[in-house]
Amino acid sequence: MQKQAVLSLSGGMDSSTLLLHLLDKGYEVTALSFDYGQKHKLELDRAKELVEYINKNIDINTLGYHYPITHQIIKLSGLSNLLNSSLVTGGKEVPEGHYEQENMKDTVVPNRNKIFSSIIQAVALSLATTGEKHEVVIAMGLHAGDHAIYPDCRSEFREADYNAFVMGNWDAHLVSYYTPYLLVNKFEILQDGEKCCQDLGLDFDEIYKKTNTSYKPIHINGNWYSDYKSASSVERIEAFIKLGRPDPVEYGNESGASDWDTAKEFVEQLLLEHKNKQYDRT
Repeated sequence: MQKQAVLSLSGGMDSSTLLLHLLDKGYEVTALSFDYGQKHKLELDRAKELVEYINKNIDINTLGYHYPITHQIIKLSGLSNLLNSSLVTGGKEVPEGHYEQENMKDTVVPNRNKIFSSIIQAVALSLATTGEKHEVVIAMGLHAGDHAIYPDCRSEFREADYNAFVMGNWDAHLVSYYTPYLLVNKFEILQDGEKCCQDLGLDFDEIYKKTNTSYKPIHINGNWYSDYKSASSVERIEAFIKLGRPDPVEYGNESGASDWDTAKEFVEQLLLEHKNKQYDRT
C-alpha cells in the first residue's frame, strides 16, 4: 500500500517545504489548512495556490509516480473573538522585532497546536482504518529553531499529546509522527526545499512565491506584500540570506512595494543590533 501522510499546511515556509519533502519521499499527502480567524489569512490563499501549482507542474516523468495532493481548508468559525492573541482578528497590533524579545509572547495563540493536532489525528486515524488497516504518519515541521515562547512547538508537548491520543482511540498505534526537521534550523529546511524542487522538477522561485510567512501582510491597491519587520519575516529573510539567493515573495511597507535589498538590509541591521545586545550582556 502507498505510504500516506497527513500534514498541517499553514502556507508558510516550513510546512510548504515539508510538503515538498513528503512528495520527494513518495508519500501520498493529505494537507489540512486551518482558518481560525488569523489576521494573516493570506497564508490560506497561498497554500491553495501552492497545492494547485504542484499538482499541475510536478515532473511525473522524472519521478515515475505522482499522487495528487488532497487539500482541505478547515474553518473554525466563531473562534477568533474568543482568543487572546495579537495574531487573530480583533487582537492588538502584531509586534515587530526579533523572536527572543519578550513582547513576542503576544503572538502565541492559546492552545492552537492542540486544537489543530486533535483534528489532524482524527483524519490520520480515519485514513489508517479505512479499508485494510495500514500505517499513516502525521508530518510536522518542528525544528531546532522553534522558540521558547511557543510551548506547543516543543517535543515534550508533542509526546504528551500523542500519548493522550493513543489512550483515547482504538488502533491509534497505526498513526505515528514524522519530524525530519527536528534537529535542523530554518536555513537547513530551506536547503532541503531547494533540493526537493530539483528532484521534483519544480521551480524554486514559483514554489516559495506561493508561501506566506509574514504575520503582518500589507494590502495596497489590490496587491499583497509581506512585511519585513515582524519576527516571522525576519527569521525567513535570514534563512534566504544564508542560502545566498533572494526571497521571491514581494516585500513592502505602508508606502508600497520594497525590493529585496531593502528587506535584506533591514534584517541584517536588526541581527547586528541583536548580536551586539547579547554581547553587551556578557
